[in-house]
Amino acid sequence: MPSARSPAAKAAADKPAPRDVADLLCFAVYSAGHAFNRVYKPLLDELKLTYPQYLVMIALWAQDGQTVGEIGGKLFLESSTLTPLLKRLEALGYLTRKRDPEDERQVRLTLTDKGAALRKKARDVGACVGAATGLTMEDAVRLRGEIAALRERLLKAAG
Repeated sequence: MPSARSPAAKAAADKPAPRDVADLLCFAVYSAGHAFNRVYKPLLDELKLTYPQYLVMIALWAQDGQTVGEIGGKLFLESSTLTPLLKRLEALGYLTRKRDPEDERQVRLTLTDKGAALRKKARDVGACVGAATGLTMEDAVRLRGEIAALRERLLKAAG
């Protein structure tokens, strides 16, 4: 919480409290995330993936052989959250988890043939979700950039 002397506290004190959750930017982002999940769910159910598992697969399709830490950093997930979903992906036969022989502290994730083949089955997911937004590609790219910049400012403010 900002201290009484901070500029953030002063600015907050000068503004009226929100009258409704609909007035909150954070609620708009939060509820949009839920709406995205509702669109993704039936698409990912066909692939037998959850949304976080889908994100891991996208990251590995982009660059196979990443460490658990690298994936966690990209997805803003702690190892304790990531490990159970990686075990599930391994049980589904989509990836293998192996200690890095050069650094035993690191666990490397490698796609199996089945995991690599899943990419073809998942190819239309992004287009379906994109169509559901009703945004042009240009607007989607701009909005994604604005949200990513907002996330970075919030992370910086949180320390």
